[in-house]
Amino acid sequence: MMGQHSGNQPQLFYYDFNLEDRVPKNHILRKIKETIDFDFVYQEVKGYYGDNGNVSVPPPMILKMLLLLILYNVRSERELMNTIPLRLDWLWFLGYDLDSKIPNHSVLSKARTRWGVKAFKMFFERMVWQCVEAGLVDGNKLFIDTSLIDANASNNSVVDRHHVKRYVHESYHTLEERLEDISSDKTTPANSRYVSTTDPDASVVRQGRGKSKLRYKTHRGVDPAHEVITATQVTDGAQDDGKHFEAIIDSHENNTNKTVATAVADTKYGTIENFLISHDRGIKPHMPSIEESQQGSGRKKDIFPKEAFIYNADRDTYTCPAGHTLRRRNYSNRRQHYEYKASAKRCAHCPLREQCTQAKQGRTLKRHIRQHELDRMLSISHSHQARLDRRTRQHLSERSFAQATLYGYKRARWRRLWRMEIQDFLIAAVQNIQILIKHTETRIAKATEVAAEYAKTACTHAHLSLLALFGLHCIFRNKKIGE
Repeated sequence: MMGQHSGNQPQLFYYDFNLEDRVPKNHILRKIKETIDFDFVYQEVKGYYGDNGNVSVPPPMILKMLLLLILYNVRSERELMNTIPLRLDWLWFLGYDLDSKIPNHSVLSKARTRWGVKAFKMFFERMVWQCVEAGLVDGNKLFIDTSLIDANASNNSVVDRHHVKRYVHESYHTLEERLEDISSDKTTPANSRYVSTTDPDASVVRQGRGKSKLRYKTHRGVDPAHEVITATQVTDGAQDDGKHFEAIIDSHENNTNKTVATAVADTKYGTIENFLISHDRGIKPHMPSIEESQQGSGRKKDIFPKEAFIYNADRDTYTCPAGHTLRRRNYSNRRQHYEYKASAKRCAHCPLREQCTQAKQGRTLKRHIRQHELDRMLSISHSHQARLDRRTRQHLSERSFAQATLYGYKRARWRRLWRMEIQDFLIAAVQNIQILIKHTETRIAKATEVAAEYAKTACTHAHLSLLALFGLHCIFRNKKIGE
């Protein structure tokens, strides 16, 4: 018999309803709740709350809400709060019931302001350490790369500091104070002069042939064993990648309690400073040299490279392809290198001049005071294993950033650098949680398979033992009858 819908008539009481039963056993939030302990945040933020006044939303619940915001890439905190009552799985994850009152979205922004970056950095570091304890981090090799993030600000908000009065009028003095605070951090002339009134921490950066945009930059270290993100750092978009090489290594070692033996990066990290840092710390630098990558391009096109000159250690001179001697002349204290020059008269009449230099004063070579150590690091960067690692880095790093796009990392949710750091820590933590859960599932599946195989083998052995006992019984019985 066909049933008939009687219309919506809500019940007054629900005796058989339980949120626990409505969340599937293999739900991602159930796995997160079983794997992650969010109560640590009580200890981290207790200093930001007083003993009197209104009772706040529990800190673990706030952290869980922000985790939902990133995990499901919800557009805004307002939309998150409006969606929570509609999602039974979210209510269960947060510890709410059907009739629980959902807090206002401003709770999240107030918590971020009150807690600052420290609590979220600690959350990320705890996830890294859980991955270490689970055996997901090798720690010896580190892949380093950067990616640009669009700021939450329009290009129309960019103003010229030299003419800022035209744009802001009565707000001029307030803006000037903000600009002075960040002017020392800008690394290019353009960003020292042009700044956004909406998000002054972001930098005007152009990527490839695209248009210039306000951007941030995230620097990330990834362990190759299971692609766990062990270190991450956010700067304005104009920061030089190579300057943060050692900071990423320090962060990796502090978070994993392991020492880096090999660092893999692209050409932007191949500076003299980073090669010498690698030497001093006993790290193999599997990254190409910036200086070598620029050979044969620009003004150096069709010009003899530095390797064409022979260094004479006993006389501390260089010999050029034409057989002339370049002697040490000057020393740069800032760059810590000596300059070697040939006679200007000889260079002027040399038949190979067009292939050697375009400078009027002749060819000049620079030799670092630690050139011997630098050459040793460069030879390591030319090795076969270094080339293989750089090829691996292209896929591994791109895959890590591509997965981060699922959680909205390509555009800043909030404004100002410290809020971008919070977003970055949350996204990296979510990615590591996914890796941790996947590993846990694989480990359980393997354990179940091993247990089943063991049980099968045990049953077989038990069956054979019973047969053997039965055979002995038959032999003994027959012998007794024969007697």
